[in-house]
Amino acid sequence: MPIDATQPYDPGNIFAKILRGEIPNRTVYEDEWALAFHDINPQAPHHVLVIPKGAYVSWDDFSAQASTEEIAGFVRAVGQVAREAGLVEPGYRLLANIGGHGHQEVPHLHVHVFGGRQMGAMLPR
Repeated sequence: MPIDATQPYDPGNIFAKILRGEIPNRTVYEDEWALAFHDINPQAPHHVLVIPKGAYVSWDDFSAQASTEEIAGFVRAVGQVAREAGLVEPGYRLLANIGGHGHQEVPHLHVHVFGGRQMGAMLPR
């Protein structure tokens, strides 16, 4: 169910629980700013989620509240995940769903990294 990205951060969300080690995950990358792990319901041959370690609901929240170091670290982590997976060539897709219209389901900022096949049109027509 899509969430309202303007609501306060919910520390009980599934990604917060993963960050606290309460729920296992298949980690592919971790540093002081981000955690990346395989999606439990992959939509492509390669489907990894990258999340900032800070408590941010949306891209708006993150860009307004995070430190310069957190922002740079998160963006670098997304790029590192794509490079380590060998996705730079032939290409990949990044997706961040924000709010109800964007169909965001977990109230913690996350970026999907899709690869391993042709992704097709960006949006259904």
